[in-house]
Order: sequence, then C-alpha cells, then structure tokens
Amino acid sequence: MNERETILLVEDDKEIARIVCDHLRKEGYKVTWASTGKEGWDDFKHDHYDLALVDLMLPEMDGFTLCKRIRLESDVPLLIVSARHEDENKIRGLDLGADDYLTKPFSLVELSARISSHLRRYRRYTKKDHHGSMLNFLHGLSIDYSKNVVYLNEEPLLLTSKEEDLLYLLAKNPFRTFTKSELYEHIWQQDDMDGNNTVTVHIKSLRTKLQDETRSAKFIQTVWGVGYRFIGEQAG
Repeated sequence: MNERETILLVEDDKEIARIVCDHLRKEGYKVTWASTGKEGWDDFKHDHYDLALVDLMLPEMDGFTLCKRIRLESDVPLLIVSARHEDENKIRGLDLGADDYLTKPFSLVELSARISSHLRRYRRYTKKDHHGSMLNFLHGLSIDYSKNVVYLNEEPLLLTSKEEDLLYLLAKNPFRTFTKSELYEHIWQQDDMDGNNTVTVHIKSLRTKLQDETRSAKFIQTVWGVGYRFIGEQAG
C-alpha cells in the first residue's frame, strides 16, 4: 500500500470517527475527518483524496447529497457507512454512484479489507484512464485537466473560475442534463432561489467564448424547460 493514499471520512459521531481514524492511520493511510456534510464537501473540493467514507445521517448536508456531489466531480472509490439497514437506502446510495455500502456496526478488519480492495481497483483504473490529462473534441475544443487550461483552436481561453467550473462539470458528465438549480447549487454551493438567472448569464458568457451558437450547439446544448447538457464529441 502507498502510505500517501488519503482518505476522507465524513462522520458526525465523534467516537466512531476517532476509532476509524486511529485504525486507518495505523494502517498507514492519511485520514481527514469532517463532522458535517458541508465540511466534507469543502474538504473534498480543496484537497486530493483517494477514497471517501461517508455516513448518511449528517448535519448541514445529508450523505446522499454529498455522495452525489462527489461523484459528479470524481471517480474516486466512494463507500457509504451507515446505521440505516433499509434496502432502499442502499439502492439509492449505490444509484448515486457509491461503490460500496457498510452497515453499522461493522468490524474494522472488514472495513480495511473493503478499502484495500477498492483502492486496488482504483489504482488499476487510473493507470488506464486518461481523463486527467488532455481531452480533444471536434470543432477545436480541448480541455487539459492536468494544467487546468481550456483551448479553442489551439488558443487558450480566458475563462472565469465559475465558467471553468461549469464547463468541467458538464464535460465530465457528457449528455447528462443538469437543471439550472443543480448547476447553481453545485458550483456556487448555495441554495437556488426563484428568479435567479446567475447560471443563465454564465452559460451565455461561456458559450460566447466557445463560439457556440445556441441554435446550432456544438458543445453546450439547452434542454428547453429543464437546463443544459454537454454534447461535444471527442476527436479521434
């Protein structure tokens, strides 16, 4: 195991968190503990993690919402740890993109085994995956995730941080339709309000820079009455 592998634990029970953190650190992992959903999301956005352990019953932001946000941003192994035994909760969590579901109480030996298994698979996956580097699309669009640069016809685009976040989120989830509320809540990390046209304004500006006409969209398509989706076709 690589000692630099990092785990994000999002758990509001201090005693469980202490036990899990102590155990995983003895196993050689670097562990960050967050006690609320919002704290966990903030940690995930601002640091690198190889795996996330998420409880469902969390203050400020529930575990389902946190899992959904993490999966939209990343393919890291995502394990739900919860006292909720109901099958519908397990199914919902897995449908949101979680890779595994552990029911409390669980043994630390089993937890370690599952973490090790998912990290092995993830290491194999990342060796084959090129999503972290350059993606090239028809009509001249290129996204270099490693350098955080967007090109159009080989010229770098000057995008604002929010325009960049919107493009990355849409491009990482091609052909998935996002409502304006989903985009606003995910990118701006605030609850949406009636009459809020922030997303519309930023999408319009982004399209202008991408030279992407609404009626003949090459990259960002409007799904009328719903929201937006990325339709760019990868080149080669």
